[in-house]
Amino acid sequence: MAKGHRSQIKRERNAQKDTRPSAKLSYARVSVQKACFVLDAIRGKDVQTALGIVTYNPRYASSLIEKLLKSAIANAENNNGMNVENLYVAECYADQGPTMKRVKPRAQGRAYRIEKRMSHITVVLDEK
Repeated sequence: MAKGHRSQIKRERNAQKDTRPSAKLSYARVSVQKACFVLDAIRGKDVQTALGIVTYNPRYASSLIEKLLKSAIANAENNNGMNVENLYVAECYADQGPTMKRVKPRAQGRAYRIEKRMSHITVVLDEK
């Protein structure tokens, strides 16, 4: 029930593909809410300012996002041939990943469920 030949469908799909440089960290051991505190601080900023923010931010998620931001900058420089001075953080978001479920013993023989949440963090850059 496709609308054309397989190569035509692939060609159309690749034409719609986003060509902006990006980096994605899957299964990061930090919850979405905690990652979003740092992501909200760097959204829309140029990459030098964003790197300064995440370098001196005391949160655990900022160390992960710093590494991710450096990876996105390297992708822009090497794969797309973009100038680093003109780059800014166009999009950055964290999606919910799987949750590890653990059991912690509590008083009177009860068991409490501990949920260790994960997230998928994405940083997309663009040129001014």
